[in-house]
Amino acid sequence: MNRVLRLSHTTIILIVFILACSTEPHAVQLKCTRVTDGDTITVVTDGQKVTIRLVGIDAPEKSRKKHEPGQPFSQNSTKYLAGLVLNNHVDIVSYGTDRYGRTLGVVYVDGKNVNLEMVRAGLAEVYRGRPAKGFDNEPYQKAEDEARRASVGMWSLGDKYVSPREWRRMNR
Repeated sequence: MNRVLRLSHTTIILIVFILACSTEPHAVQLKCTRVTDGDTITVVTDGQKVTIRLVGIDAPEKSRKKHEPGQPFSQNSTKYLAGLVLNNHVDIVSYGTDRYGRTLGVVYVDGKNVNLEMVRAGLAEVYRGRPAKGFDNEPYQKAEDEARRASVGMWSLGDKYVSPREWRRMNR
């Protein structure tokens, strides 16, 4: 069973090292200080910042160019995630790091799985790439199927919907 670690003055470098080297998911609690987009946040402890990529989901992409809207529902997704986590203490269950050095994690606020909530709200889809080691995406797939059937969020676009993965490919 996962244990939640309450952090006081431990260094974030030690935490990231332990989480990245572990083969089992671990949980830590940190304060969310920034929401980059619908699937990426920044947490801080002892003045150190760590980027967390919400594992198992892929949210609509923001534009890389200033003053452009990006993919439909990207702003909605970012705002929704911010409403759930920004300036709150979050528990993070880590699944290692991605190729950019970001911690892959399931984020919880008051016991609520934020990653899964993003999919339920139709503001993220299940990540289409290789799943993180030890990560079970079955509940996420069920939530996506339900959101699609209900035409919630980005699924309301119907045939005009483009996966974030495809949108990134088309906008390189």
